[in-house]
Amino acid sequence: MKPAELRDMSDADLREHVENSRRELFGLRFQHATGELDNTAGLARAKRAVARALTIARERELET
Repeated sequence: MKPAELRDMSDADLREHVENSRRELFGLRFQHATGELDNTAGLARAKRAVARALTIARERELET
């Protein structure tokens, strides 16, 4: 998801997106640890998605 799309989300939607992204990252890490993960590029993509969402949440926190 692009940063502009994340910035357009409400605070509740952004929190939900962070939770879902973290769950996805956990699942990918688990698959990687058990050897079931075929495409390891998904790990990096999921990490960036979590970081991007957390950055925007922090920006909002600093604005207030």
